[in-house]
Amino acid sequence: MRKDEAENLCIENIYFGGGTPSLCSNDEITRILNTVFEHYKIAENPEITLEANPDDLFPEKIKVLSNSPINRLSIGVQSFFEEDLTLMNRAHNAKEALESIRLAKRYFDNISVDLIYGIPNMSLDRWNQNIDTLLELDIPHISCYALTVEENTALEKLIATGKISPVNDSYAAKHYQHLVKRLESEGYINYEFSNFGKPNYFSRNNTNYWLGKPYIGIGPSAHSFDGVSRSWNISNNIKYFKAIENGVLPSEKEILSLTDRYNEYIMTGLRTQLGVSLESIENNFGLSLRKHLKKESQQLIVQGLIIEENGIYHLTQEGKFLGDGISSKLFFVD
Repeated sequence: MRKDEAENLCIENIYFGGGTPSLCSNDEITRILNTVFEHYKIAENPEITLEANPDDLFPEKIKVLSNSPINRLSIGVQSFFEEDLTLMNRAHNAKEALESIRLAKRYFDNISVDLIYGIPNMSLDRWNQNIDTLLELDIPHISCYALTVEENTALEKLIATGKISPVNDSYAAKHYQHLVKRLESEGYINYEFSNFGKPNYFSRNNTNYWLGKPYIGIGPSAHSFDGVSRSWNISNNIKYFKAIENGVLPSEKEILSLTDRYNEYIMTGLRTQLGVSLESIENNFGLSLRKHLKKESQQLIVQGLIIEENGIYHLTQEGKFLGDGISSKLFFVD
């Protein structure tokens, strides 16, 4: 139903994202991929990633996955400490986290592991031990995210009742600063705010998002982008499936204005090592928005949050953890 959207595209990467795609059987994954390869033009050696929880990666499962077209695993470990996993209500334990990675390394070279920092009561020493564990395991790609407290979760209730400490942004910033220093000293490149990769192991999926390339999202709640418009599928599973059965694409769409696209370029560009280019802004959005960026960035440069070199703007180390707020100061508001 959606193949015409990619008529002029060559698919560089396929990403099985959350929920929990590692619950799919090998037959289900193969059927999906066969359909994609049948209806879309696929690049040679595409990156095909499967997100997985450690408790799903038992020996037989990993072996079966290694015989499928999947060539990259993204494992949601979050922490190697029981108390952190319990607090985050994770289904796996610390032993399963370690074992899943060791098993995966027998069959996969391209592995990414997720960690979470800024967890209440997590000392800097404990955070460093999490990093050390991944370095000892020689994981080529590491994604790290600050803990966020979602509404109506057990974590929110524990914080509200005073049973655990609230999330401390300044302490999370210290975790992040230590993370960057530690991983860069080990040869990892912080190519995007939350992502660290060794050379030749950057996630194509992540990189293409930040470069503003088009993508097609399949499944309930999935988002899509074609360069000028964004669409999102209905989140209700039953309504989604019924619409598909009736030959209807259950999605909504918005056309992005020139200002929307400029603001998104600022937001995504500053997150990456590529930065934001004055030349690109003038070519894609016009001279007035180039002038707007130069004007609005001056105070941020004085504050040491942004640096400009040869028409390219990057966040400084101090500015990285404040990236969202800095981006908003550079947005153009009609």
